[in-house]
Amino acid sequence: MSGTFVMMHGMTGTSEKMMPLARQLVPKGWNVLCPEAIIPHPTRGGFAWWLRSDDPTLPLNEKSLQQVHESVLRVITEIPEGPVIVGGFSQGAAIASAMLEYDIQSKIVGLVLLGTKTVKPNELREILPFLKPRKIVWMHGSRDHLVPIEQGIEHLEIFEQADWDVTKLQHDKGHMVNLNQFDELKSAIQNMADSIDY
Repeated sequence: MSGTFVMMHGMTGTSEKMMPLARQLVPKGWNVLCPEAIIPHPTRGGFAWWLRSDDPTLPLNEKSLQQVHESVLRVITEIPEGPVIVGGFSQGAAIASAMLEYDIQSKIVGLVLLGTKTVKPNELREILPFLKPRKIVWMHGSRDHLVPIEQGIEHLEIFEQADWDVTKLQHDKGHMVNLNQFDELKSAIQNMADSIDY
């Protein structure tokens, strides 16, 4: 069975910048979709799924959470019928994780969470016990200065505590996709596609 592999860029990214990585990671026979955020970043170019001016380690304020909600709803409208694997880098992966709170979650067979955190930890903890566990691949760098590894681990542990199947790819680099673990990442994503019940 084929489906759609959805990968979302990080803050200041674009669909075009995410597409090469997505094309390398897509499961065999699956389609690729790289949605683009619509909030222009005011100083660094590219687009953001939400904006904030305060410390990135603090919880999002109401305005930022509303932008997250609007971004999730817009991405959902772009996703075609059939099974999906959703993920992304940094902000994009946070949007993918937030999609579990919406009806689209029933189509999601796996999540790809790269250098990210949850923007709504309490809501995620509350909803996971009511959802069928899926496969997740999680990657984070111990020297990540934008999304501290502690926030990444908090996200990971919420899934582990709910008995979701998580492949952990920790590395000692910064806020980036570690290409030294590329084969393991690709294999974990292919495994998600192969695990669909026919």
